[in-house]
Amino acid sequence: MTRQQGPQTDKPERVCVGAVAGAYGVRGEVRLKSFCAEPDAIGSYGPLWSEDGARSFDVTLGAPVAQGFAARLGGVRTREQAEALRGVRLFVDRARLPGLPDDEFYHADLIGLQVFDTGGAPMGRVKAVLNHGASDLLELVTPGQKGAVLLPFTRAIVPTVDLAAGRIVADPPEGLLE
Repeated sequence: MTRQQGPQTDKPERVCVGAVAGAYGVRGEVRLKSFCAEPDAIGSYGPLWSEDGARSFDVTLGAPVAQGFAARLGGVRTREQAEALRGVRLFVDRARLPGLPDDEFYHADLIGLQVFDTGGAPMGRVKAVLNHGASDLLELVTPGQKGAVLLPFTRAIVPTVDLAAGRIVADPPEGLLE
């Protein structure tokens, strides 16, 4: 999930919870990809918003389909309208998301944090949080290195996440950053 950071405005903070993958059927349903830990939770957060905040959609989930759900979005009645939404990322107001235990984090909270090694030396900044099936990986943009570094997001390798201070302390395996 992505945290919206930037200048303070009166707009609510929103987190990306899914995306429209295209039309499903001929009656205006969409194929909805959920980025939630519990995929069907995307239907329970209330209206979902387009990234620019210009449109909101009430969501009614249908049957599970390949890589998501068949879903009805409020105001979408035709296949053409559904297909026009392909690629639209959907956001929910941060306040509508459930709280997490102390040792769990929304991906949005990790993106942009500075990462330091256990000696305090800067390692880089979290660009993205990836998951290819086994566990989460922090994609770091590191100064002076070509390309990104993938850091396993495990308690052993990342013992400290301090959201208030905007920093992560990592103890990477030897040779990871060489």
